[in-house]
Amino acid sequence: MKFIDEKLRAPPRSAARVPEKTAVSAGDCGLLLVRITFGLLMAGHGAQKLFGIFGGEGLDATGKGFAALGYRPGTLYAAIGGGSEFLGGLGLALGLFTPLASAALIGVMINAMATVTAAHGLWETQGGVEFNVCIAAVALAIAAIGPGRYALDRLFRWGRGGWPEAAFALFVGGIGAAIVLSL
Repeated sequence: MKFIDEKLRAPPRSAARVPEKTAVSAGDCGLLLVRITFGLLMAGHGAQKLFGIFGGEGLDATGKGFAALGYRPGTLYAAIGGGSEFLGGLGLALGLFTPLASAALIGVMINAMATVTAAHGLWETQGGVEFNVCIAAVALAIAAIGPGRYALDRLFRWGRGGWPEAAFALFVGGIGAAIVLSL
């Protein structure tokens, strides 16, 4: 009887087997949807600046706009901004180098807020920071949450997300923005 009681008793937690997660979860799919949609739209926004596609003006015209904002040489800063949006967006869409991709977008949005939109208040309807804050918040949230199960980063330590990854994205994006703004 003692033998049967021991067999029916659940094993201690340390010895319990944790079933491997194989089912596709709504959270995995939702995060993938956010990453792909947000990432590809940001990459497209960068492509407008860099290549003049999707209705964009291209690098020369964007460079003139950057120069008018005080960024000199304007074309160089347009390439940095457009490249950050393009590569950061692709990185998020693919779930590749996610904290760095987030940092690139956060840095560009800090610059946009500091030089263009902050003077117009909060709401986008008045030309304010609303849109830039949303982009920076989504990028930071993805760094914190991690790119999810369906990402190229899933094999790497930073592919899980967390406080260090979020801090990295915010710190690197902030430092990059501060450097650009101080030049």
